[in-house]
This record gives sequence, C-alpha cells and structure tokens, in this order.
Amino acid sequence: MAKWLKWTINLTILSALIAACGVIYLQSASNKAVILNCSSELFDRHGQLKDDGKFYLLVDVLISAGNAQINYRYFNLDGSGAGMILMQGEVQSMEPNSMTYNVSVKTKTESEDVDKKAWPEHMKYLSYISSLHFSESGKHNMSIEILHSDASKDYAVVLFQPSNTVCGCRIVNSRI
Repeated sequence: MAKWLKWTINLTILSALIAACGVIYLQSASNKAVILNCSSELFDRHGQLKDDGKFYLLVDVLISAGNAQINYRYFNLDGSGAGMILMQGEVQSMEPNSMTYNVSVKTKTESEDVDKKAWPEHMKYLSYISSLHFSESGKHNMSIEILHSDASKDYAVVLFQPSNTVCGCRIVNSRI
C-alpha cells in the first residue's frame, strides 16, 4: 500500500510539473511580440493633388503583452514627411482561423507640423473615421488581418480596417 501511495504522490507531482511547464510555455508564447514594418503606395484617384496625388505609407505595428501600437507615417514622393498618426490601445481578441487581431484604440496622436489641407486623402479619412469613433464611444476599433504570410521570407500581406489599407510587410518578430 505504501508503494501505491508513493507512486500516486510522485505521479501527482509529475503531473503538476508538466502542467506548470505547459502554462509557462503558453504564457511565454502568447507574450511574444508581433512586430511588422509595412509599406504601401497611395494614389489620389481624383488626381487633384500635386504629383498626381502619389504618396508612400509606412505602417509600423507592435503587438506585445496585449497592447498594440500602430504608427501610420505618410511621405511625399521626394521623401519629405506628409503626416503621421500614432494609435495605441489593447488587443481585444485574436482570431487564429483568420489571423486577425482586433484592437481597441484608446489614444491617437496626429502630426501637427503638417497643414491638414496637405495631408494625403488616406490620412484625412483615417483621422476622420477614428475621430468619429472616439467622439461616439471613446475608442476606435480596428482590425489587423494577416491575409498571407511566408515566415521563411519574413513577409506578410496585411489588411488594416476600417482604413481599407493593404500593405506588404516585413515580419521583424512574430508569432504568426
């Protein structure tokens, strides 16, 4: 009987250790940061802006420990800055089937050194829609969906909503 009791205690301790290791592994895996450097070309379909309304957009994404930071940086064709919107918030959920991060943005900072009239149309829209959401509910909900990724090439195609932006991204760090 003593052998059986000793064996049961050892098995219980071993099971607890395995469970603890599993929890630690899952916690560390879920805390791994996602870092993406994304880019896209923007065009004003109406062509009313100088240089046919062409701009470059760089989007830097950092998701770590349930927090998210998305930095939209806009540039003119000559490389000069055309504006910036920095959004910070929390990851509300991650949908593994669709590889979508649902983010609740709590704060937004917009560049003040560029005249709003000179902002790219995309930036004006993003500023408008996020401000509308902030005034209605105090937060701006957005999603970051990985449409395609190739970890061996450190590359992903990402859709940002509601800004309707598709970017090619370099995967710097990921749990994708």
